[in-house]
Amino acid sequence: MQTTTLSFANLHNHGELFANLLRARRQSFIIQNKWDLPEAMGMEYDQYDTPASRWVAVHQFGQVLAGIRLTPTTARCGIYSYMIRDAQKGLLDSIPSDLLYDEAPVDEHIWESSRVFVAHDTPQKIRRIVHAHLITEMTRSARELGAVRVLGLIPANWPRWARRFGLDTVAAGRVMNIDGIDNQVVSINLADKLH
Repeated sequence: MQTTTLSFANLHNHGELFANLLRARRQSFIIQNKWDLPEAMGMEYDQYDTPASRWVAVHQFGQVLAGIRLTPTTARCGIYSYMIRDAQKGLLDSIPSDLLYDEAPVDEHIWESSRVFVAHDTPQKIRRIVHAHLITEMTRSARELGAVRVLGLIPANWPRWARRFGLDTVAAGRVMNIDGIDNQVVSINLADKLH
């Protein structure tokens, strides 16, 4: 099992991995979750898949088992910045605008994690290992990018697994039901992960 953080600067070094990540996202979000998202050539994408973002992939033998997108909170692309902030500003119909307790930050040391998934066909017996690889690589990559905090809109059962992975995580917004799933914005403190 491997973990790779992709960027527009290193995509050429990893063959089909980025395309396979977007294919796995399509399977997870469009096919499994039935979300109405953009797709092309069997891949899911959106306005936040820009050169400003990074993509963490857990993969084995060419198959993507899990992934996360990291986007700086300073990102700008047309009218868009990052998903949580754009939802708060009312730019996204699918996410309530009152998702955060405070104003969405714009700070070079805060990144957003989004499009978090574990592929539906990842065997149950290795799911914990896959989660551990995903969280470890996300944390490492975010720190290397200068992040001291990561915001993410994730399933509201996060307290159960955050402790398991040793994450310093607190709620940053209310629990919201989105497409039948309780979700919540959390803030992950990476300041203790400096060493």
